[in-house]
Amino acid sequence: METLAAIEQRRSVKHYDPNHRMTDEEIRRLIGLAVLSPTSINMQNWRFVVARDPALRQQLRAAAFNQAQVTDASIWVILCADLKAFKKSPERYWSTAPPEIARMMVQMLGMYEGREQMQRDEALRSCGMAAQTIMLAAKALGYDSCPMAGFDPEAVGRLINLPPDHVIGLAVAVGKALQPARPRGGQLPLDEVLFFDRF
Repeated sequence: METLAAIEQRRSVKHYDPNHRMTDEEIRRLIGLAVLSPTSINMQNWRFVVARDPALRQQLRAAAFNQAQVTDASIWVILCADLKAFKKSPERYWSTAPPEIARMMVQMLGMYEGREQMQRDEALRSCGMAAQTIMLAAKALGYDSCPMAGFDPEAVGRLINLPPDHVIGLAVAVGKALQPARPRGGQLPLDEVLFFDRF
């Protein structure tokens, strides 16, 4: 599917075929595209937990206010981020760059040290960009999706054994739609949201 068409046709689908399952190859392809999403100084701080186990997904559904797409979609991808990725062997993020570039970039990652709010902001930005990639890639691969923040992050974190230095950004349901999304609620006019140079 052409990129602009995927953007226009991507919708937040709520009803999925609960009998459809994605293959491991399809999942790896989808997440392989997600890891092409940008991250600050290439720190690749996102982590993807693909929930497939039916028993776990029932528990996750309970933590998501019983929203059916958690169990009915083919997969439920929980986008997390490592808050301390900037200092965990950061040279690996630049392993194929010329040595002088790699040294400079690794030094730049030091700007996150001691700045917890900045680490969290960066984590959520990274998750957001990866989620959009997943949703557009899913559409291009013939799947539908739904971004989700309506869940108890502490409960979900316990269920997936979230490490203490990680945070959950959001989740994305991916699967085969049983029925189309509701009509768009209405987009604000560009005059209301687009500014050039200043407000």
